[in-house]
Amino acid sequence: MTVPSRGTTPGSPAEDRDTAVAEEAGSPSATGGDGAAVNDPASDAEPAGSEDGAASAGDAVAVDGDAVSGAPDGATPPGGEGEAEDAAASAGDGVTPDEDAEAGEDGAPGGATPAGDAAAQPSEAEAEIAAQRELRERIARRKAEKEGPIPAGAKLSGQAADLLAAVRAMEGGRAAPARPVAPAAAPEPAAPAVPAQNRPLAPESARAASGAPATAPEAVAAVAAVLAEGGAPGTLAPQVTATLGERAGDALRQDPWLLLSVPGVRPEQADGFARALLGDACGPGDERRSAALVGWLLERAALQGHTALTFPAVRAALAERSVPDPDQALQHAIAEGAVLVFQDGVEDADGDTEDETAEDEDAGGAADGPAVPVLLGLDRYALAEESLADGLARLVKTVQGASWDEAAAQAPSPSAAELIRAVAGHGLVVHTGGEAARAEPVALAEAVRTLGLRPVVAAHNENGRRRLGPGAVTVAGLLSGTEGPGRDADGALDLDLLVVLDAPQLDVETATVLVESLPDSARLVLSGDPGVLWSAGAGRVFADLLAARVCPQIASRTPDPGPLGELVSGIGIGELNQVEAPGKEIVIVPVRDAGEAVHRTVQLVADSVPRAIGVPSGQTQVITVGHGGAVGTRALNTALKERLNPGPGRFGGFDPDDRVAYVPAPGRTLTGSVVSADAEGLRLDCDGVPVVVPRELVESVVRHGWALTAHQAAGMRWPAAVVVLPGDAAQGLNRPWVYTAFGRGERHLSVVHGVDQALAHAVAGVPAAERTTRLRTLLEVLLTPAV
Repeated sequence: MTVPSRGTTPGSPAEDRDTAVAEEAGSPSATGGDGAAVNDPASDAEPAGSEDGAASAGDAVAVDGDAVSGAPDGATPPGGEGEAEDAAASAGDGVTPDEDAEAGEDGAPGGATPAGDAAAQPSEAEAEIAAQRELRERIARRKAEKEGPIPAGAKLSGQAADLLAAVRAMEGGRAAPARPVAPAAAPEPAAPAVPAQNRPLAPESARAASGAPATAPEAVAAVAAVLAEGGAPGTLAPQVTATLGERAGDALRQDPWLLLSVPGVRPEQADGFARALLGDACGPGDERRSAALVGWLLERAALQGHTALTFPAVRAALAERSVPDPDQALQHAIAEGAVLVFQDGVEDADGDTEDETAEDEDAGGAADGPAVPVLLGLDRYALAEESLADGLARLVKTVQGASWDEAAAQAPSPSAAELIRAVAGHGLVVHTGGEAARAEPVALAEAVRTLGLRPVVAAHNENGRRRLGPGAVTVAGLLSGTEGPGRDADGALDLDLLVVLDAPQLDVETATVLVESLPDSARLVLSGDPGVLWSAGAGRVFADLLAARVCPQIASRTPDPGPLGELVSGIGIGELNQVEAPGKEIVIVPVRDAGEAVHRTVQLVADSVPRAIGVPSGQTQVITVGHGGAVGTRALNTALKERLNPGPGRFGGFDPDDRVAYVPAPGRTLTGSVVSADAEGLRLDCDGVPVVVPRELVESVVRHGWALTAHQAAGMRWPAAVVVLPGDAAQGLNRPWVYTAFGRGERHLSVVHGVDQALAHAVAGVPAAERTTRLRTLLEVLLTPAV
């Protein structure tokens, strides 16, 4: 059997001859590809970021009889749903046309006035900077507070602050505070640390993930009355009340566009609601409308991974929404505090702003370097990134250097020895490598323990923790206190070294909570594979830290073994290599349409892989491009359940032994199986951890799990993986998506291939979509490069 070359087109006569062999998983083959979030054009476009429908009940809300998808008009990444549903972790700004068309010739944001006209009138950039000064004073005051020690968690907001507050409340024996937003990592009741396999996940944890705290019935009734006046469905009332508070009814009467703050509601629906309530008293230029639109645009951008957007991007998006004067609208939103303004590059190392320099450069058109963009951001992400940068700087500056040469000499590999030496002298170290390289941070922890110090190794999820062996914890368990060493009297984690694996999956708020929880002089190692998909939540913490180069970076020299390791390594550097697979480690199954793709996938999982490879169906994971569409997770799970575990779905659509994906919080997926159901809810076994999901939450946080998206599968591995690439996913493929998907199999990879040459193109020429963040700049300002 010949191995298809890089130029072979799936579906060609040569490939057709091998199709029968694929049924026995017997055609060793080479494939490769690389992709970020792959989106299915035929899918039902769900809101970006509503990963597995767990974030809120507002994934599909009817207003004026229309289904609300939550995806911004004109802002959907190519392909519609796909990974956008998994928090749209790879997308562009997603709210704007080409920013270059909005910039002046000198590159200044906002179409700054050219040098020849600057003397006649102030440029837009000058006007922006002038409007920022009051806000910059507030920022300066925050920076002044950073001179002293940073109290853990004191400067957080949003999900990060809510999570830390819940953790501390439970540690003190109090009830966790009600919160309208799903936590980054669902807090669990405080309890002594017990082995993960014996620790049940309490129903309260799942309830917290619903993001629907109890509200007074009279408040909900008042909101329902206002919604009825505006022609909106009363079913939105509980969600509106949870979002806007007890006086939501009065607030909506005063500002109907506050409805946009409810997940799933779109601008045109909020406009209709406002017209019904206000009549001729409102219009497209209403300041309340523009302020709400700015917040909505930034929230949508956060679901796509951005923590901020450029001034031209937001201005262009407002113009697309028929705002008559976008510049004035932005100035009003800034003045009202709906959005914060940043120009981080104009601050020097002492924290003094250089607005005058920026003005001079704009007026004279003779900037010494590239123009520094003006960024707009929401308070929660701005403060999270600033607190994270401060916390990382604190670790760098407070650690006491040591010599661990003797421990390094006992390391199992040169890369592990190099890592031990780096951690000995630094408070913050970044470690990069593939699956085999995970052994190096584990060796580091063992070496540190022999020195009498207290290390903790944490993975992103239970699957990753299980692969690390005894003693490892999950990030969520560490923060909640159900795993790990607990906290000291000051509320800091009681440890000397924290090693976080799967670090690319850390969003900015979760990373902030982790860093704020570390005591002074503790050491932090962030380890992960830089080629995989970024976090489902906002930010790109690991990538920003690598780019900032403010701490030692140890690149593992331990390659992943075998044909699968060779294939994935090539994809990581943009090469689709021909790989010999004598043990049938890699198989390509060409398909021509969606129906054949579903048929072949079921055949591989149920018959071919178990028979030819020896991996049971229960240990084979299907990975596809999105939840909707003809070959999305819903369609595949329906077909796989019918073949592997048919049943009436008597437990809310589930039967015992059904494979499921449980999402207690956005961006966090636990895989497992159904055990039973009772009055308390649906009982699951998630990698040995018993979970009880309250019956009212089952529909929103549990899905069948034979098939997952690549974002859900990130950080996890199975003995065998079947990656499905339907033809309508071709335009959405990029290198990180394929790198992530193809790297999920330990022993075997089958590729149901229907994208022709798009796979090779994605590997060679489609990198990850950029995210707009501030962390890199903040770190560069705070820290002198250490290497």
